[in-house]
Amino acid sequence: MRLVLSATLMVAAMSAAHAQLTPPTTAGAKPKTVTTVPVRPALQKPEDTANAMAQAERLALQSDLAWVGEYNGAITGDVSERMVNAIKEFQKNRGGKPTGVLNPQERGVLADTARRKQESVGWRIVTEPATGARLGIPTKLVPQLTSDASGARWTSPTGTVQVLLTRRKEASPTTVKLAEQEKREPAGRTIDYTVVKPDFFVLSGMQGLKKFYLRGTLKGDEVRILTILYDQAMQTTVEPVVIAMSSAFNAFPSGVQAGPPPRKTVEYATGVVVSDDGAIITDRIATDDCIALTIPGYGNADRVAADKEHDLALLRIYGARGLKPLNIAGQATQTALDVTGIADPQNQGGGAAASSVKAAAAQLGGGDQALSPPPAIGFSGAAALDSSGKFAGIAVLKPVIVAGPANAAPPAQAALVPADTVRNFLKAHGVNASGESADAKAAVVRVICVRK
Repeated sequence: MRLVLSATLMVAAMSAAHAQLTPPTTAGAKPKTVTTVPVRPALQKPEDTANAMAQAERLALQSDLAWVGEYNGAITGDVSERMVNAIKEFQKNRGGKPTGVLNPQERGVLADTARRKQESVGWRIVTEPATGARLGIPTKLVPQLTSDASGARWTSPTGTVQVLLTRRKEASPTTVKLAEQEKREPAGRTIDYTVVKPDFFVLSGMQGLKKFYLRGTLKGDEVRILTILYDQAMQTTVEPVVIAMSSAFNAFPSGVQAGPPPRKTVEYATGVVVSDDGAIITDRIATDDCIALTIPGYGNADRVAADKEHDLALLRIYGARGLKPLNIAGQATQTALDVTGIADPQNQGGGAAASSVKAAAAQLGGGDQALSPPPAIGFSGAAALDSSGKFAGIAVLKPVIVAGPANAAPPAQAALVPADTVRNFLKAHGVNASGESADAKAAVVRVICVRK
């Protein structure tokens, strides 16, 4: 009985409270409906939208923003405030609302604009043969390419834009040491931006009258550096490309065939004196990219001609006396040869003596001949004679291929440029081979190439 009474009192109390909260209604009037407004969830931030994308989508988005000149950060796929602000700037510049999130129409316009920018500069991802490095090149801006074992150079016809890929060996390199070195070389660089990480470094600033951007990395003792130089008048066109090139640069891609090792700063070869007025025949590759060529005992030499097909180079020294040119007339009839040259100083305790080694010539395709076994380092450009003293040709050493296609036969490490080829090359460049001596040791000289 007590429970029922309590429940009745509770209902009455609740009714009274409701009456106080609800305004009274007049006769015939409909009671007002109280509408409850639901609480809206928090709006999603632009960063959340970007993070919900696949990694490939974020990379493409950053790349496109860079190409249209709105984004100047690393293209990594990582979401950042810089990336969101770039999206907002793109939207504002097109008269849209800067939400930081692209709608499908805006994304399509961005992609199409970036594609047209890439096509206008001839953007291509290429693999540089000598190093195996992978990089993006604006082929319409820099259509001219030269390369060797030390790297490659792409340039515009007038030199207003230049792209350099260089490689070299360093003893125990670190990115900190390399960055400090690159700040000073070449002289006159002024630096306005520096980033140094354990695995790469970036510098930018002025080099003479040109702006430059440099990105370097290392693996073991090998250093690879990408440098972009451009006139200030080209800044608007080139700077978006610089960002793309920096992000596309893969100096040591895995699974890519490696090229020959970088060239030595100082390289020793052999030359054969072929005329008493100072003409010397030697190996082209051993004398490529030299800032100085020296023949010990005779002074500096000039490289006056080169044959890329047969790897021959013609040097000249001036005012030399007592030369003993080799007789290169006649025709060798034997394949067993004596190869006479001057080995690298490290191979003979710092000495410079001429010596001879035995080798056999074997015919290859296209008239070339392989030498086996290959002579020692320093013998590139050496004279090869048969046992009767007849001139057989010039020995050239080939760059070592670090890695090649699977199951492929390794290339010959040394080759013989036949006597007829040597004589034709000399004749084409006006050299009168006046030698009468068959003493190869008296006719060979050491050739020293100094590179940067």
